[in-house]
Amino acid sequence: MYAKIEAERLLFIRLNQKKLRVDEYIHLKDAITNDSDPADHGKLVILPSTFTGCPRNMHEYAQDAITYVRHGGKKSLFITYTFNPNCKEMTQNLTNGQSKTDRHDLVARIFRQKLIKFMNVLVKGQVFGSVKYWLYSIEWQKRGLPHSHILILLTNTLRPNQIDDIISAEIPNPSTDKNLYDIVIKNMVHGPCGAFNSLSPCLKEGNCSKMYPRQFIKETQFATDGYPLYRRRKPEDGGQTATVKMKSDSVVIDNLCGSYLTVLCF
Repeated sequence: MYAKIEAERLLFIRLNQKKLRVDEYIHLKDAITNDSDPADHGKLVILPSTFTGCPRNMHEYAQDAITYVRHGGKKSLFITYTFNPNCKEMTQNLTNGQSKTDRHDLVARIFRQKLIKFMNVLVKGQVFGSVKYWLYSIEWQKRGLPHSHILILLTNTLRPNQIDDIISAEIPNPSTDKNLYDIVIKNMVHGPCGAFNSLSPCLKEGNCSKMYPRQFIKETQFATDGYPLYRRRKPEDGGQTATVKMKSDSVVIDNLCGSYLTVLCF
């Protein structure tokens, strides 16, 4: 049905080029002037910026994002929000032996609703404080699942001593937050790779392409390239350990060998 609707929109645009006044588009004039005779390109159809996904539409979004940064300043938070295909909203609506790959419509709708709720928590709930501006883009990964890249500028810029209160790259303490501990161990542990698993997809020429294991760090530091090195404490310094299943064996991991993607602490 979506393909039918999009085909109808494209047909309308192709048959109504004069009504849309495409000959007045600045970029079209430049192309005709600088490139070559438009007659050599066959029948030219220009998509308006209102057509989602076309070059002019993407160009306008990029210009809007640059304008935010120019007037508001650099972002305070960069957040990646990923869809979980095993969420209850997804599993409860699959029927007759269907899998998530059979219902792209469900994946898109559920992710959209969850993203709206997530943004309301961040912006209206002011989890990290008052938000000055925000923007995000949605991408579909090769595995067929969407994720979103979110930029947020806070009214009060975060200070370096606040980073560890908001972002954690360590295994959570199961005695204080068992739910977060279970989520991280189940979904966000990298590896184990290397000697524990020589067939791991992250290995390139025997080395982890994701740069694991990382180094133990007692306090968060800023590297020379501008990226922070998040705190990853040793077990004797207060870091946590966990046991994960690796085929038929059990492997004990810590913040060094079991590093995982950064998570937000609410």
